[in-house]
Amino acid sequence: MNINPFDILKNAQKIQEQMSGFQDKLGEISATGAAGGGLVEVEINGKLELIAVRISPQAMEGGDVEMLQDLIMAAFTDGMAKVKEAISSEVGSMTGGMNIPGFPGMG
Repeated sequence: MNINPFDILKNAQKIQEQMSGFQDKLGEISATGAAGGGLVEVEINGKLELIAVRISPQAMEGGDVEMLQDLIMAAFTDGMAKVKEAISSEVGSMTGGMNIPGFPGMG
């Protein structure tokens, strides 16, 4: 198998340019995580920041604080999985599926 180091360098430079532009797009990517059939929803952006929490009044009925805490955690976990999947999909399309260690949503 012949590997041309100049091809690797050229591809690395191209990927680096795409990644610097992609950093700007991370704020535009978002996902909504939900739990309890939509009683609790959270929105997370591509920078892995929590940007919104919505709690239905029905989630407050009964005053079960532990259940509400569990719903918030479940919605957050769901949202994180979705936003990481969106990031991986976007980055994968730019890099041809190459894994980039340390990049949000990759690995």
